[in-house]
Amino acid sequence: MRRLWLLFAQVVTVLLAAYFVVATLKPQWLGRGVAMPGTTGTVSIVEAPSVAPGTSAPGSLSGAVRKAAPAVVSINTSTTARAPRNNDPWFRFFFGDQAEQQQSGLGSGVIMSPEGYVLTNNHVVEGADAIEVVLQDARRTTAKVIGTDPESDLAVLKINLDKLPVMSLGNSDALQVGDQVLAIGNPFGVGQTVTSGIVSALGRNQLGINTFENFIQTDAAINPGNSGGALTDINGNLMGINTAIYSRSGGSMGIGFAIPVSTAKQVLESIVKDGQVVRGWIGVEPNELTPELAQTFGISRAQGVIVTGVLNTGPAASAGIRPGDVITQVQGQPVRTVSELLTRIAALTPGQAAPFEVQRRGEQVELQVVPAQRPRPQRMPQR
Repeated sequence: MRRLWLLFAQVVTVLLAAYFVVATLKPQWLGRGVAMPGTTGTVSIVEAPSVAPGTSAPGSLSGAVRKAAPAVVSINTSTTARAPRNNDPWFRFFFGDQAEQQQSGLGSGVIMSPEGYVLTNNHVVEGADAIEVVLQDARRTTAKVIGTDPESDLAVLKINLDKLPVMSLGNSDALQVGDQVLAIGNPFGVGQTVTSGIVSALGRNQLGINTFENFIQTDAAINPGNSGGALTDINGNLMGINTAIYSRSGGSMGIGFAIPVSTAKQVLESIVKDGQVVRGWIGVEPNELTPELAQTFGISRAQGVIVTGVLNTGPAASAGIRPGDVITQVQGQPVRTVSELLTRIAALTPGQAAPFEVQRRGEQVELQVVPAQRPRPQRMPQR
């Protein structure tokens, strides 16, 4: 009996040893699908259906980007900065001539016509000694400043290249809050970049950025270097020129501002035609009609802009406008804010009389005002 148990134990031991060897070296002999380390197994994966090259996925904005992006350029500027006291002979006597320093800047621009007119922000090219434009296809060329308009922060450049891509202009007046938009530019000089967002607000003004403000507000990421770039709709049509951001850090915080293309087009055409933007001017100091001012001047009307000062030799004085008058309409268009009044007056043609509706001591008076050309703002001397 003992011999039988001993034989049984030996057989079991041999079988277990053989099973371990086979399971380690040839597991497939046992019909098991376990891949041991160092062996080759089969992995089951699921692949998405193949898409033909050039086909956009549902909801993609790539079509708008392909249409608009080629007409957006990068702008590199350089300025020679002289030492502030190099003109002082005593300073030069004791310290000698200080070396000039080269300062560089960057921004973006939009090609507006096949003739090579490029629209950008005035602050991108202001004071620049040299301007280089880089296209999406890597072509580079120097640019010439045709004209600038500091009051709207726009500038027109001219480049001489063949076969230029041109931006299609949209209708910014048809934009609505909530519409999707794309911002295309050259943020931080990293190269052309596209970001997306929505129209957050329309008609933003009194921000202290420009004299004439009617901004499109968007949450599409806009960063330094995007200035002068394009804000487009989802069809790739130009809606505005990206101009400024609200930021505490210097980067995007989701509050960006663009000049509507309707304004940009007027500035472009005026600069190309006349070399400058011609605006109307009447010589008044307007203020918002607050309850305190209304009480001071004895005004009952709540809508309009009050005149607190009149230039003695200006067009308004010649037409009979007085301090305390409330301007309610210009050429039949209502006036509710100072920004609206400035825009309405700026749109007038110098030398052509325009009707102004004015409230004076409870009476409605219509005056014919012949606007003059708005003086250009004085530039601060550069040192």
